[in-house]
Formats: sequence, C-alpha cells, structure tokens
Amino acid sequence: MVTVFDVEPNKLIEEASEELKKLDAIVSPEWAPFVKTGSHNERVPENPDWWYIRAASILRKVYISKNGVGVDRLKTVYGGRKNKGYKPEKRRDAGGNIIRKCFQQLETAGFITKVPKGRWITPKGQKFLDNLAYRVHTAK
Repeated sequence: MVTVFDVEPNKLIEEASEELKKLDAIVSPEWAPFVKTGSHNERVPENPDWWYIRAASILRKVYISKNGVGVDRLKTVYGGRKNKGYKPEKRRDAGGNIIRKCFQQLETAGFITKVPKGRWITPKGQKFLDNLAYRVHTAK
C-alpha cells in the first residue's frame, strides 16, 4: 500500500491542490490575491492558485505529524528570512491568518479535526491523501 511517505512531496501537493480546487469547502478568499504570506516576503505570491497549494501542503503536514500540529508550529515552518537591507537578515514567522483559514476550510471539508494539541488528520483526509499518493506513485 502506497502512503504519503512513499511519494515525492511536491508531486503529491500539486496533485492534491488540483483535487482541492474541485471541492466546495476549499475556496480562496477574496483578499487572497492581495496579501503576502508573511512579513518576510516582499511581494504577494505570483501563482494565482497559491491558496490551494498552501491548503494541500498544510493537509500533508497534518498527515505526517505524530502529535498533531497547530498554527504556531506551521507559522515557523512557512516562515523565512527577512531582508533588512544592510543589516543582518532575521528570521520571521509566516502569517497565521492564512494557516488558520486553511485549517477551518479543511475542517469543513472533513479532512482534519481539532484536538487539544492542534489538528489531526481524519480517516477521510487520510484516505484522500493515500489515494492521491497511489495515483502519483503509479504515474511514474
């Protein structure tokens, strides 16, 4: 049986984002084209479908986490270096609102559930990602 751990993450996330676009529960907000993903970025994302890619990536992160994952941990994961000109660069976290909204939409779709330590994958979400992993694995 092929799982998320057996396929390349980029291909899985790309395939999952295409499938998430088809769902009614996952919708890019109206403010998404105008917002940066964190204070470390200078510009907004160039890809118009970045919301679905981020939601697919978050779903995969929740799947591979052992004890659940929350907004603070994912802010650290999606953060980066802030260019401060002639000063030394500093690390900045990503914006939490984007992660929170993705969590809420994935909960509405039934892919993740809220627990005291963060979010966990549901059997429906696990089946969704495992089926996509099998599809990506056989497409090699």
